[in-house]
Amino acid sequence: MPGAVMIGLHNVTKNFADTQVIRDFSLDIFQGEFVTLLGASGSGKTTILRMIAGFEDVTEGRVTIDGVDMTTVPANLRPVNSVFQNYALFPHLNVLDNVAFGLRIKKVPDHLIRQRVHDALSMVGLENFSARRIRQLSGGQQQRVAIARAIINRPKVLLLDEPLSALDLKLRKEMQLELKRLHRELGITFVYVTHDQEEAMSMSDRIGVLANGQLLQYASPEELYANPATPAVASFIGETNLLEGVLVDIVNGHAIVQTPHFLTKVPTDKTHVVGSSVVLSIRPEAIRLGHFEGNPICRGTITERVFAGSQIRIWVRINDELTMQCLVHGTRNDEFSIGEEVDLAWEPNRSLTFSQSTNTPVVSDLLGSNGSDGR
Repeated sequence: MPGAVMIGLHNVTKNFADTQVIRDFSLDIFQGEFVTLLGASGSGKTTILRMIAGFEDVTEGRVTIDGVDMTTVPANLRPVNSVFQNYALFPHLNVLDNVAFGLRIKKVPDHLIRQRVHDALSMVGLENFSARRIRQLSGGQQQRVAIARAIINRPKVLLLDEPLSALDLKLRKEMQLELKRLHRELGITFVYVTHDQEEAMSMSDRIGVLANGQLLQYASPEELYANPATPAVASFIGETNLLEGVLVDIVNGHAIVQTPHFLTKVPTDKTHVVGSSVVLSIRPEAIRLGHFEGNPICRGTITERVFAGSQIRIWVRINDELTMQCLVHGTRNDEFSIGEEVDLAWEPNRSLTFSQSTNTPVVSDLLGSNGSDGR
């Protein structure tokens, strides 16, 4: 992990009229990191990005960049550049003039502009496109031009606000790899905003998960997936089955949880108290399906299946109140038919429990049904 803090958000609050959209938000981003702010529409992630850029004022708190207090510094004097969802390119200018625009504003000599534009376009694979008009470019090429224009000024920080959302799936995957490559080659700090958890997981060194203007958890993708801090984070980072239950006993290093639907074991820790209410999280890939001898954890009927090449997603109805999602690895499309009765089991260490008191905000808030202003 790099040692120096490049971006510091210190107890930041943001109000729009009478609505508080960011609440006492603190976060450190190290030099050279690729950090993603992840959350549903209305979670506050774009507002955070705009406060770093200087496009939004901070109501309370401080924003620092490379150790300098930037809270009241105008956007054009901050050592950052931004790439937006709509690219914000000039349609009347060709590629070269779009990329060179910032340098010409700074009155950089023409011979240096030509060299730096060529270098920037080469980094994004568009060195032969300098004479093209913007309308002659595909969406992916326009996105590359926007990145070239942002990096040509050699900022300390590159801010990216859902820049891939307008691209089709295949091109979006390709551009994810391109952004990772650019990040390695440039060595500068990237701050990325998205609502797509798979995109965040595939690119980031660390991810900040937001809901209702608050930071729920800030950690590496691996840590978020393996050890989510709340049921809401567990639900948003990948798929999971969430069930309420009561911890009824602790036996031989395992806690026994009674849900309304079945009894199961989970790993125990110092926070577990017999009689306490918990939320149980079981990832779909942790569940084994089949016809087992002995007593499975539960049994149900397959109600839906989706074949996805190397994986099959299966929904099993346990009873009228509970349907569980499962993930089977394999390529056989004839396994597990709709209407088939199956047994379900999982190892105790493949499940997680949360105290009911940590279930804030609720999962529906994280997924966007929070009635906020959509920023």
